[in-house]
Amino acid sequence: MDRPAPYRRFHTLLIANRGEIACRVIRTARAMGLRSVAVYSEADRGAMHVAEANEAVLLGPARARDSYLNIERVIDAARRSGAEAVHPGYGFLSENAGFAQACADAGLVFVGPTADMMIAMGSKSGSKALMEKAGVPLVPGYHGEAQDEATLTKAADKIGFPVLVKASAGGGGRGMRVVRSAGELAAAIVSAKREAKAAFGDDRMLIEKYVDNPRHIEVQVIGDSHGNLVSLFERECTLQRRHQKVIEEAPSPTLNPAQREAVCAAARKAAAAVNYVGAGTIEFVSNGKDVFFIEMNTRLQVEHPVTELITGINLVEWQLRVAFGERLPLAQHDIGFNGHAIEARVYAENPQKNFMPSVGRIKTWQMPLAVDGLRIDAGYRKGDTVSPYYDAMLAKVIAWAPTRQAAIDKLNHGLQEADVRGVITNIPFLSALVTHPDVRANAIDTNFIERELKNLTTGLNEAGELELCAAVATILGDEKAAAGSDVHSPWQTFGWMPVGRRQRAFSFRHGQGAEHKVTLHYGVGPSTLTIGEREFAFAYSVNAQGEIDLTLDGAISRVVAVIEGHELYLRTRNGRFELHWVDPFGGDAEEQVGEDKIVAPLPGTVVALLAEEGATLEKGAAILTLEVMKMEQTLRAPFAGVLKKIKCKVGDIVQEGVELAEVEPVAG
Repeated sequence: MDRPAPYRRFHTLLIANRGEIACRVIRTARAMGLRSVAVYSEADRGAMHVAEANEAVLLGPARARDSYLNIERVIDAARRSGAEAVHPGYGFLSENAGFAQACADAGLVFVGPTADMMIAMGSKSGSKALMEKAGVPLVPGYHGEAQDEATLTKAADKIGFPVLVKASAGGGGRGMRVVRSAGELAAAIVSAKREAKAAFGDDRMLIEKYVDNPRHIEVQVIGDSHGNLVSLFERECTLQRRHQKVIEEAPSPTLNPAQREAVCAAARKAAAAVNYVGAGTIEFVSNGKDVFFIEMNTRLQVEHPVTELITGINLVEWQLRVAFGERLPLAQHDIGFNGHAIEARVYAENPQKNFMPSVGRIKTWQMPLAVDGLRIDAGYRKGDTVSPYYDAMLAKVIAWAPTRQAAIDKLNHGLQEADVRGVITNIPFLSALVTHPDVRANAIDTNFIERELKNLTTGLNEAGELELCAAVATILGDEKAAAGSDVHSPWQTFGWMPVGRRQRAFSFRHGQGAEHKVTLHYGVGPSTLTIGEREFAFAYSVNAQGEIDLTLDGAISRVVAVIEGHELYLRTRNGRFELHWVDPFGGDAEEQVGEDKIVAPLPGTVVALLAEEGATLEKGAAILTLEVMKMEQTLRAPFAGVLKKIKCKVGDIVQEGVELAEVEPVAG
């Protein structure tokens, strides 16, 4: 029996992914008249991508290796659902040649390159060898097959420190470590291998010279099965944290037209070396003078929307048309770009706690309207649960404008209009980042965020008079809503009381700071608020969108407010604010957890014990490592002491707040 053509027309598409990329592919498939099939784990039963698809198939338990990374189960889901093609998205199995081959063996169209192309270019080691042969400039490094510690150590010594230990498969900063001295190498290799194995199912490493203060530039390419290949200009992805891209923009503000053409030509040459079919990205690093090839990603990238906005090309649609066996719709000379686009990745993470992932149920989800050059690609909505099992990205906010400065302004406005509650997000951090003067001036490199981290994570602003008055209005509005149709409730007409002028005291606290007192006067005559020596004429109303129109001394301000028990979130013209409403009846005691407790900050898996019971520890010494959301988190000694007891073992799945180790402080 003849094997079916690898690229051919199909009508049912299975998306082997989750989150925003699954939703993104489903929407384009629907617009093209295709039936879509989602896959999901037990943790994702109620996920947004499941709801958006025409059909959904359960893969298995929550852990990725038992669901989204399980090739056999994904292929079986395609068979059961009648899917004829598979779109891998990005991450998970998207760069797994075994998966691409398994799809072909099952008679499924794989929306992407063939397994052979993926092996040649998807392996960072293999692609570097190929580019070296083709004469493309490379960062000095080791890309060999031998993976024993002695070989890797010898290679690092020959290259010279600092070096970058890097997973050969996959990307997104996982399985990647900067090593600045020989003494750090062995532990970095072990940790990077473990993280790469968990994220990609492949723990092969390469080692290359680490370029200090580099810029990261990548070129979008796409080819068809008829030998046509084009580049869609470049993206600047220099703003990174832990090798994970944070902000991406197109075109690069760093390159002049001649440099742009040179780097795009090099990218086309690299992809043409394997007769590449599908969407891919050729990545380069620059030291400010030279540009070096570092890798090819044989898949769609998270940041593809910025390319779409400047070129007007729907990359997912082009992917699907290439998979149909069609020719590319445009030739290279027909492709141009217009304006500037910039993207910010919204994550469930806490910048105040070293970007620790945040999990929980999303109680508020308010994104700006996708109009006037603003685009929102989201994988979550109100009521969804952010679990500890997967990448913590919730959405992408993307802005287009005629100029870079205008695009930055539009992106920042979109971020300022976004409100997500129930989990902690990096939205305020992103806003601080894109408005930083050096970012606006393009005076950046890939280490910029680390250098400026303290300035970018200063925390929420201290509430002023506007915010304190808004807090009172929020409480009154909440009480009025709770009273409902009770016509006898005083909050139906709180501005008038038959017994005359009355008052009510409120007290608020920001973090562990001092209390701020506000007094409401109401009854006969207009209501007022007093803060210290200041008194304001006060009124408020709640509009159809649930926002508060607050009037103080005749000036009206619109406020977004969320109240959860005694916790208030406010967004005013001055920014975002968190306030605690102090219980006037004294029921405000909070459990104080001692910082000496070594507890799991989130649900996760213990992957390494780094110290032994009885060991004497310095403050900050590593005790154990947890895998949380596919990233490793090392828990350290809070003070100098003795590791009295370890209360877990490697492989344990632990819940948030579980005590994992006990450290006894040094006497005296």
